[in-house]
Amino acid sequence: MIEQNPYGIAALWAQGDGVIKGVALVLLIMSVASWCVILIRARHLWQLQKVAHASRDFWHAQSFAQGLQILSAANAQHSSRANPFRFLADEGQAALDHHSTHQDDLHGHLPLSDWLTSTLKGAIEESAEQMQKGLAVLASVGSTAPFVGLFGTVWGIYHALVGIGASGQASIDKVAGPVGEALIMTAFGLAVAIPAVLAYNALNRGNKGIISKLNRFAFQLHAYFLTGAAPKSAQQRAAAAQVTAIRKGV
Repeated sequence: MIEQNPYGIAALWAQGDGVIKGVALVLLIMSVASWCVILIRARHLWQLQKVAHASRDFWHAQSFAQGLQILSAANAQHSSRANPFRFLADEGQAALDHHSTHQDDLHGHLPLSDWLTSTLKGAIEESAEQMQKGLAVLASVGSTAPFVGLFGTVWGIYHALVGIGASGQASIDKVAGPVGEALIMTAFGLAVAIPAVLAYNALNRGNKGIISKLNRFAFQLHAYFLTGAAPKSAQQRAAAAQVTAIRKGV
């Protein structure tokens, strides 16, 4: 028969007062909240990576409507607002239509290029705000959980020393057990904080990559709405320049 360990988590919970138990519950809530955010945002980021890959095929479509279908197919389970690339294309098309049909409005006096730039930039900022949701929870947990655990440790050590002093037994076996149990709270705080910090950095880095691709896609949309064609690559521009130079030489 296995003897019950007199020191450990179970003993800490059984001997701990309301403050220790309250700190443990707070750390548990913080851990559950951070892991919920990690799983939800990681799944969302994975879906955005699929849509970002599909945005490359957008310019291979035969029409703008077909390109929208390609973007929607990559994230069919969610609305267009949850798909930042589809949302960006929709907002750009809506801005173009609105500018052409409302010439008497104040924005009708703005150049179409400036109006499109403002609209696309606003769509990117709105999508960026959506991608940042929940990251504040990870940042808060990562920065406060170690101190919450440290508070539980300090409180536990204080009560352990008071109990030892009241009993008059200050031998090493009487001190090591209660103090060691109190240090468990610091370990709990670190166990909650470390995943939150690592996940925050990883998700933030992934979101920056998506925003960079959104900016590139917005530049291409801006050129398409102004000229009716996607911008040429560097090789295509160089080839066109050579053709122009040859024609001038002739």
